[in-house]
Amino acid sequence: MPVVDLSYKRLQKLIGKATKKQISDSLPFLGLDIESEDGDSVRIEYSPNRPDYSTDYGIAIGMQGLLGIKTGSIKLRIKQSSKQSISVKPQVSKVRPFVTGIIAKNGNLDDTAIKQFMAMQEDLHFGIGRKRRKSSIGIHDLDKICFPLVYTTITKNHKFVPLHSEKEMSVSDILKETDVGKEYGHLLENHSEVPIILDSNEQTVSLPPIINAAKTTLTNKTKNLFVEVTGINKQDAEDMLAVVATILQSAGFTLESINISGNKNSTPKFQLRKMKINDSLVNQILGLKLSTSKIVSSLKRSRLDATINGKSILCTIPPYRFDIFGPMDLVEEVSLGYGTPNITPILSPSQTIGQTNPVSIHLRSLDQTMVGLGYHEALNSSLTSKRVLYDMVNRESKNIISVLDSKSQEHTILRDAVFPGLLENISRNIHEPYPQKLFESGTVFSLNDPVSEKINFAGISAHKDVTFTEIKSVLFSAMKMGFAIEIQTKSFDHPSFEKGHCAEVLVNGRSIGVIGMINSKVVEKYKIRVSVAAFEISLSDSVFKSF
Repeated sequence: MPVVDLSYKRLQKLIGKATKKQISDSLPFLGLDIESEDGDSVRIEYSPNRPDYSTDYGIAIGMQGLLGIKTGSIKLRIKQSSKQSISVKPQVSKVRPFVTGIIAKNGNLDDTAIKQFMAMQEDLHFGIGRKRRKSSIGIHDLDKICFPLVYTTITKNHKFVPLHSEKEMSVSDILKETDVGKEYGHLLENHSEVPIILDSNEQTVSLPPIINAAKTTLTNKTKNLFVEVTGINKQDAEDMLAVVATILQSAGFTLESINISGNKNSTPKFQLRKMKINDSLVNQILGLKLSTSKIVSSLKRSRLDATINGKSILCTIPPYRFDIFGPMDLVEEVSLGYGTPNITPILSPSQTIGQTNPVSIHLRSLDQTMVGLGYHEALNSSLTSKRVLYDMVNRESKNIISVLDSKSQEHTILRDAVFPGLLENISRNIHEPYPQKLFESGTVFSLNDPVSEKINFAGISAHKDVTFTEIKSVLFSAMKMGFAIEIQTKSFDHPSFEKGHCAEVLVNGRSIGVIGMINSKVVEKYKIRVSVAAFEISLSDSVFKSF
């Protein structure tokens, strides 16, 4: 979790009419954790989905609402200007197609503010920016830049003086020799030309998403700022800019717009979002009996705007609060605005006495048995990729269960088998000594109506002398010691296993899984240097009565 170092005196000045004790007592109820305190200094841990809390200005906004000093949402006051512009060239569409920005004037930055702004910048990169892949931000000294600007691409031979350097370097050298270039250079390695922001004198302003030019470095004498955000998604870039704009306005800067045009880019509008919520939902979830007017005032204390709209409440959400997705998020905002200390916890009425689930008992016994046999437990995600689950192990992909709106570009399908994940684990440890022995019991999914779940158990052994007999004895021992069940095997063909060295696992004549030597072609695909044997069985079959 990200952290920020704050001063109680600075917070008191920003919040107004609040004592140190009030602030200290209220911070946890703003969703912030106090890591440590030392006199006037306090170290705060905050959630990555609230990047506005990465500075004391953002925390002051939230604290003012919680203490009732100022309520309602922060309105961005942006002066429309026709003087500054950014022209976007078509060639950036192949690399990093979107740019947005804003100008902030007549502010004062002390060393503490500069430090916090830089920390906020990196937290935004890590969170919504997904380590700068989706979006990245640059904050510059406006007075060192000559408008209009051009967002275009250049070759890697282009030279300029990068941030924290005094010598001119080519883009290639920046990517190879600087710390930030080494860390993020992979984002541009597949492109012969890279994105660049140039001013009217053709001086480099920024090499996104890597580094700014040294000429635009901020100091405690900087009064005017230029903020630019580039990315692969327009909305993500504007969300990131909304956070920075809100904080800069709260820090006393006057905001001015920049005219942005070309290649589907446009000047950011910072549009407010509207969302409805019913008082019945709020009271049902929180276990309270709040009136509609009380819910409205609670939302306003969470720095949102709300009005009564017939039988529902219409909430207006400022652009920097992109962490609010639906009504349940608004319920949470009501609870924070109402005051967590005011909600009395009560025990839920229960008609039963809690006890350990029999499934857990069996799985614990099975885990202990496998550890005793020299195996290490793995824990892989139920979300995986087509490459791991099907392509690499020669399995047919007719019944893929895809997940809608997955946050990961790679892990987009639900697994229907466990052993492919264990093979992937082994392949990522090819430089470690053998033998390597892993097992996992976990949920797998079947494409039924609705999608069904069951528990599978798999084991894998990799070393130069592994045999079918070895892996079979492991499975026999695990079943006998864990379940007191005798199993049988029958010759079987499976695309992931070596022909003639594969068998079906049976209990009382019923098939529950497969066991054998992994196909040599699969082993070669993974570049594993030794033989591999594996098994996988279903623990949800009727033969296991507890399941």
